[in-house]
Amino acid sequence: MAEFGVSEAALTGGGLAVRSPVNGALIAEVRLDTKADCERAVEAADSAFRIWRLVPAPKRGELVRLFGEELRARKSALGHLIAIETGKILQEGLGEVQEMIDICGFAAGLSRQLYGLTLPSERPGHRMMETWHPLGVAGVITAFNFPVAVWAWNAAITLVCGDTLVWKPSEKTPLCALACQALLERAAKRLESIPSAVGAVILGGPELGEALAANPRVPLVSATGSTRMGRALAPRIAQRFGRAILELGGNNGAIVTPTADLALAARAILFAAAGTAGQRCTSLRRLFLHESVYDELMARLKAAYAQIPVGNPLTDGTLVGPLIGRAAFESMQESLSEARRDGAKVFGGERLYEDLWPEAFYVRPALAELPRQTPVVARETFAPVLYVMRYRDLDAAIREHNAVAQGLASSIFTRDLGEAELFMSGAGSDCGIVNVNIGPSGAEIGGAFGGEKETGGGREAGSDAWKTYMRRATNTINSSQGLPLAQGIRFDAPR
Repeated sequence: MAEFGVSEAALTGGGLAVRSPVNGALIAEVRLDTKADCERAVEAADSAFRIWRLVPAPKRGELVRLFGEELRARKSALGHLIAIETGKILQEGLGEVQEMIDICGFAAGLSRQLYGLTLPSERPGHRMMETWHPLGVAGVITAFNFPVAVWAWNAAITLVCGDTLVWKPSEKTPLCALACQALLERAAKRLESIPSAVGAVILGGPELGEALAANPRVPLVSATGSTRMGRALAPRIAQRFGRAILELGGNNGAIVTPTADLALAARAILFAAAGTAGQRCTSLRRLFLHESVYDELMARLKAAYAQIPVGNPLTDGTLVGPLIGRAAFESMQESLSEARRDGAKVFGGERLYEDLWPEAFYVRPALAELPRQTPVVARETFAPVLYVMRYRDLDAAIREHNAVAQGLASSIFTRDLGEAELFMSGAGSDCGIVNVNIGPSGAEIGGAFGGEKETGGGREAGSDAWKTYMRRATNTINSSQGLPLAQGIRFDAPR
């Protein structure tokens, strides 16, 4: 942690115990902030906003560019920290840092493109235009599975848009947050006249997220987590007419058609379902196989699942690390038991290395073959469980795919252009991410990320997601000597 600029004192003697899912060991005890601390952080961020909003956007982009440089210089160290604190394999930890670097590059360029429109007016000598302005303090609430990338999506865009932010990370991954905050502060010191409180971190439990959601000085809250969390926060934000970006549950599905390249599909499915130990919001959880390819593809998947290396995420060659903790393991086992009661044939799912690491929870990813989509399938289980079902008719498969409460990510594997276009059309997948011949996970930062229905409807990262972080003003400028009214209204007052 010293490499990031985090002092030893910040890691000991605090009220929040941090354990590594790699072996269950205690690795730090950090401070536990209170609601009063949250209020002070928001107050400081609000004061910083009054200064930061006046800094030209390209100069704001320079801060983000420098932050990207800090990340690039410490990519390996931060990637290792992510693996230690979350249990994801080192390759994925490094990939998460690269995602942060990428969004910094995107946002730095965006700082010169926060454009509005010039619009024709129906009135002579008039011009209409729209302009975009900084919004205020953004509250950012993140989950353990991507402890830094999702914050970086928000932080990079927030800062170039002229906003400040207060970050409440998962209580399971506070070390990653402290490291990133220290790197942001280091980048800020390389520029002149940067307010010290453009970014802040508060550490603690759900009560801090609730405090951000209820605070009227936080006009935007971006929250990533469970649907249950979203239901708790959204009413608080709505009650004060704040804005919300919600990234919630994702019970993601894929359809494999008769024309699919089965070798390609098998590789994509394995990563999407087993990667990150099934703990991505975009992890593949439901698989619909056409009856003509079912047996062949299932044989490929079972062979891959039997051989996939599960183990220490810091070891070369490991592809699946541990679950985040005991609760995740118990939830997985409860779902598999329910699936068996529904008639499922379960392959895998057992606990591994219990004797070696009794306080760590490694599992073999599971395949559960079911005759139909049952309630346990329609309910997201945040673990490496892939439910597999047959289908005969593509329209029926799409209906089953859409028949869940969540709507984040989806895929179809096909070489038939008509099937691909149907799946991407208004009559196809109802998700925010709709892919063809790749899995539902592994999104790039250039597109807007988010989903529909109980996924929350928010959008982050690329495309025009930046507009949520700013306020829009429509301007009408009269450069004439007359005062014509819109819609031809006459209002001739006596002179």
